[in-house]
Amino acid sequence: MTTFQSRVFSGVQPTGNLHLGNYLGAISRFVPLQDQMESIYCVVDLHAITVWQDPAELTRATREVTAAYLAAGIDPKKAIIFNQSQVREHAELAWIFNCVARMGWLKRMTQFKDKAGKHAENASVGLFAYPNLMAADILAYRATHVPVGDDQKQHLELTRDIAQKFNNDFDEQIKELGLGVPNPEPSHESPEEIFFPLTEPMIAGPATRIMSLRDGNKKMSKSDPSDLSRINLTDDADTIAKKIKKAKTDPDALPSEVDGLEGRAEADNLVGIYAALSGKSKADVLSEFGGQQFSAFKPALSELAVEKLAPMNGEMTRLMNDAAAIDTVLKDGAERASAIAEPVLHDVRRIVGFLEARRS
Repeated sequence: MTTFQSRVFSGVQPTGNLHLGNYLGAISRFVPLQDQMESIYCVVDLHAITVWQDPAELTRATREVTAAYLAAGIDPKKAIIFNQSQVREHAELAWIFNCVARMGWLKRMTQFKDKAGKHAENASVGLFAYPNLMAADILAYRATHVPVGDDQKQHLELTRDIAQKFNNDFDEQIKELGLGVPNPEPSHESPEEIFFPLTEPMIAGPATRIMSLRDGNKKMSKSDPSDLSRINLTDDADTIAKKIKKAKTDPDALPSEVDGLEGRAEADNLVGIYAALSGKSKADVLSEFGGQQFSAFKPALSELAVEKLAPMNGEMTRLMNDAAAIDTVLKDGAERASAIAEPVLHDVRRIVGFLEARRS
């Protein structure tokens, strides 16, 4: 191997109802990537249990995320679709990374602070070490690219830090075993040959972070007590229209230029949603709707949202009624994922110095 194969990895947690933010911020972006490079899309059920999950609901939600992948247009013959817990290399590499990452690095992770809040002492160790598992998810496949939202960028930076520290700590072993790849970013701090790539984030699009329909300063979330705050991927056309109609706005007309959205969180969010659904820029949307009131813009947004989401809703419903077919996709994907990850972990064990029994 003279270079890292271009490979994308990403995942979605099976926790609660999938919503528009999951679709626009992640799933919809996965589809074109499957035609650009080898793509691995995971249902990250190990991440889900960092907080308690009802087992039956976790099973259902795992199938729902898989159904969303398929309904959105991810082809299981092109991309690999699987659930994380079926590939043991994720957990094994996460433990090794627990011993590579530093406590100080994890304490700086803002998402842990946000999720644990004032109850950090009662949070699970898994929630604290969540970023190490995320690094293992990515690096078990030596993935070169990860599509992420702004809120996950810090975790991907940590993944790069872990990869770099592993490469540095085991530089001699990597060279001795002949497992190195030329470092595309050599420096006085980095060896000339590395084992793990320094994965690149892929942050693009006009709406990488979708906000609540009830509060433009809060991220759209499954855990928000108000169902009106989000558009679920299982919502029907009438429900989607109702939620957009009730979405919080301000009394002013839409501006004609993007700068005019500054300080108008709800307006910015709705324009961003329209832009993402239509494949346009915010500037293009405002050139069309600038000067109009929300009473005119919301019906157009509703029509567009229903047009884009209703077919997906129907396909998800059909797929969820065939659990055996979904499980077959996940099983096949897990086998294909393991075929990539197992040799990587075999080499990691050799690099670290773990003694393995000879196999006949």
